[in-house]
Formats: sequence, structure tokens, C-alpha cells
Amino acid sequence: MLFGKLMPRDGNFFEMFNQHADRIVEAARAFSQLVANYNDPHLREQYNRDVDNAERAADRVTHEVSRVLHKTFITPIDRDQIHSLINSMDDVADLIQDSAETMALYDVRVMTDEIRRLTELSVKCCERVRDAVRMLANIAEPATAEAAIKTCEEIDKLESDADRVMRSAMSKLFREEPDVREVIKLKAIYELLETITDKCEDVANLIEGIVLENS
Repeated sequence: MLFGKLMPRDGNFFEMFNQHADRIVEAARAFSQLVANYNDPHLREQYNRDVDNAERAADRVTHEVSRVLHKTFITPIDRDQIHSLINSMDDVADLIQDSAETMALYDVRVMTDEIRRLTELSVKCCERVRDAVRMLANIAEPATAEAAIKTCEEIDKLESDADRVMRSAMSKLFREEPDVREVIKLKAIYELLETITDKCEDVANLIEGIVLENS
């Protein structure tokens, strides 16, 4: 289907994608602040709430996309693409919230350098996802389509960086941490944080497919 034609009367899918992407970035940045201020219980609680609020707001957008999709006959891109994209984006927000909840549940006491590095990469991935999503409405323009593909490639690179950090973190953890409980806790956190970047890569792959099919 061609871009730039009539949007569904009940809403603009591209605008809803943008709203959801903004909530993902909000959640990622709040989680980053949680990690940076982890030793302060009051700030930790505040940023946990911020993560939860952003995730719930993202959920509301996801539900609205589903509602509008079910009552819209003509969509700007393939219906399956809309469904897959918004659900993959929602997975990113869910994983950020899961990471914050797991830290609290496992009573993680110390933020390692590896947690900080994986968090930084997760934030960058989420910001690139937002940038790519914002381009979707205008990918009929060759320059915008090219920029979107380049942004998706940047996400792929960030995911590879996160994968390397996690492998190094796991190696260090099993070699140097004598407390089995700490191994279990940190292993779970490392894997969750790396999975955020994995899911961002999934979103990037979907966007790349949409661009190639519709530009």
C-alpha cells in the first residue's frame, strides 16, 4: 500500500507508533537513572515508578493500536506488519520493566560495571528504535528510507556490542564470584538487559522489512 494516502478515520497508526516509541525511551531512561542512583532507596523507588508508568502508558498505546486495527478497513501498511511491530515494541517496554522488577525481587545490592554498560547500550538501542519509528510515515521519500535503513543497522551494531559485553560479563562472573546466589542474581540481570537489545533488533528488522516493501 502507498504511504501518504488516507489514514484510518479512527486514528493514525504512525502517530501511535511514535507515541509508543517515546514511552520506550522514557522507560529506558528511567531505568538508567534507577541504575545510576541505586544506592539511594528513595530515588530507586521513584525511578521504579517512572519505569512502571512508562510501561503502562506503552501498554495503553498497544491496546489502542489493536482496537483501531480491528475496526479499520484500509491500513497504511500491511495489517500483519502493524500487529508485529507494535507487539515487538511492547516487548521492549515489558523487558525494561522486568529488569527493574527482577533487581528488586532478587535484592540486588551492587550495580556492576557490566550492568551499567548493558544499561547504556539498551538506552541507545531504544533511542535508535524511536528514531527509526519516526521515519516510517515518510519512507516513500528515498532519503528517509535510506536513513531508516541506516538507523536499523546502527541498532544491529549496538545489539552486537551488548552481546559481547554480556559474554564478557558472564565469563568474569563465573570466574570471580564465589557466592552462588550472586551468580544466579547477576546472570539473570545480564541476560534480561541483553534481551532488551535483542528485542530492539527484532523491531529494527521489522522496520527494515517495512521500508524495503513500501518505499
